[in-house]
Amino acid sequence: MPIAGREEARSVPGGRLTERERQEIAEGLVRGLTYSEIAERLGRPPSTVTREVARNGGPGDYRAGHAQQATQERARRRRRASVRTDASELSHGAAHDLEEQFTVLMISTGLSRMTARVLACLYLTDSGSLTAADLTRTLQVSPASISKAIGELEQQELIRRERDPRRRRDRYVIDADAWFRGWMASARQNTVLAEFARHGAETLGADSPAGARLRDIGQFFEHVGHAMLEAAEQWRQTQLPDQRSTPGKQRDS
Repeated sequence: MPIAGREEARSVPGGRLTERERQEIAEGLVRGLTYSEIAERLGRPPSTVTREVARNGGPGDYRAGHAQQATQERARRRRRASVRTDASELSHGAAHDLEEQFTVLMISTGLSRMTARVLACLYLTDSGSLTAADLTRTLQVSPASISKAIGELEQQELIRRERDPRRRRDRYVIDADAWFRGWMASARQNTVLAEFARHGAETLGADSPAGARLRDIGQFFEHVGHAMLEAAEQWRQTQLPDQRSTPGKQRDS
């Protein structure tokens, strides 16, 4: 069944999404269509639909009217800004696009949009560290939103906290082994899952269907956890030699 507006989208495949297209995206999400299916109906690349949904609340909270208003507001802000094409402004635009791409990528790994934005902001800042006030001002969101995102990132060990004595407040830091710590946290979680599954298999009995299932799950997570630990340790030995030679800097594995 043809969808109204498809011909318009196909005539300008690189153009901005129309209000009608946003309504069709919302309808497609309600119907449980995939991004690729929605994109095919619109005659758009799947990446266009993915970015549109991620930028405006995600698949569970996407609303066509809100997305249209947000787009119009961004356009008004751009028109109010001075139009210059010098090298610094072009660089700023490229950095903004990179930040948006990084955010969408992190959302696809399971992070909430705000948490992904905070992580992207930290990664793309030259200093690699910002205070909560810095993040609130840069991202133009509430302190409560920043606090919640920081909590999630600290729980996954993707950032670390250090005290700034000069400003008397905490700074949140991205350092060389941030992903190493996050990987190790995930490996430890696999170990916990493996232990739970083994205990469950013993409780239910390995001869029962549920017990056998838990035994197999436990063996899987044990194997994956060990492989992750070995890979992480090999990387640390080759890429982070200072971590092994500097007292007090070696991370627990």
